[in-house]
Amino acid sequence: MKKNRNQMNIREGISLGGDIPVLFAGPCAVESLDICLEVGEKAKSLAEAYGFHYVFKASFDKANRTSSGSFRSVGREKALQVLQEVGNRLKVPLLTDIHESYQAAEVAAVVDVLQIPAFLCRQTDLLIAAAETGKAVKIKRGQFMAPEDMRYAVDKVRETGNQQVCLTERGFSLGYHNLVVDMRALPIMRQFAPVVFDVTHSVQQPGGMGGSSGGQREFAPFLARAAAAAGVDGFFIETHPDPSKALSDGPNLIPLNRLESFLKMIKSCWEIGHAYEDYTLEN
Repeated sequence: MKKNRNQMNIREGISLGGDIPVLFAGPCAVESLDICLEVGEKAKSLAEAYGFHYVFKASFDKANRTSSGSFRSVGREKALQVLQEVGNRLKVPLLTDIHESYQAAEVAAVVDVLQIPAFLCRQTDLLIAAAETGKAVKIKRGQFMAPEDMRYAVDKVRETGNQQVCLTERGFSLGYHNLVVDMRALPIMRQFAPVVFDVTHSVQQPGGMGGSSGGQREFAPFLARAAAAAGVDGFFIETHPDPSKALSDGPNLIPLNRLESFLKMIKSCWEIGHAYEDYTLEN
């Protein structure tokens, strides 16, 4: 089983699916310019030191929170302004989620990659709207989707003429408040497009804290190492200077002061997986 050789071009000189892994990292949500710059500066520096391309990530609007009382956004216009400022100051590409078709064009004017949340990966109009912006489209596999069925989400994007698309693995639902990562999903989906492993949400416990999501970050190193060795093209990591004070997904976040050792670890595993990615027992 060999991966699809298509690459996703993010910006000139930065692509997903080649010989350099891509790190998508930042706080879960746009909390403030200061937090975004602190995280972005550190992540960019570490990505360069350990041989990753870097894309800054933060959600401008958390529309899929468990409870209506949870933090959602600092405001659409303010959040997009923060993202733009981070991109300009740090000279890095940007990624954020969209949840509605009407958001695609406005958000694409600011960011380089439009992310489709897992719950919305089958939404045809949303996928097409994202694709028609011409920006790269990153689709998370739904917690309810078989990996082989993600080819159809990829097709919806490519049928618009936009070939810049990738898939993301973040685990599937197994019982209530629990996700499990099936490592077979990685090579299956890599037949269709480059694949990113979502370290953060693979250890999430959706709705597991009574109105908000819990998480088991202690398992993040194990899943990240396994995915890196199994073969992926990039990693999605949400990180924060103090996860206990983060406004979204705190239990899942990698502490910023642990990011260096985490990247060093997964890069060594990725090199092993990359070296053997064409090894197969198929005839």
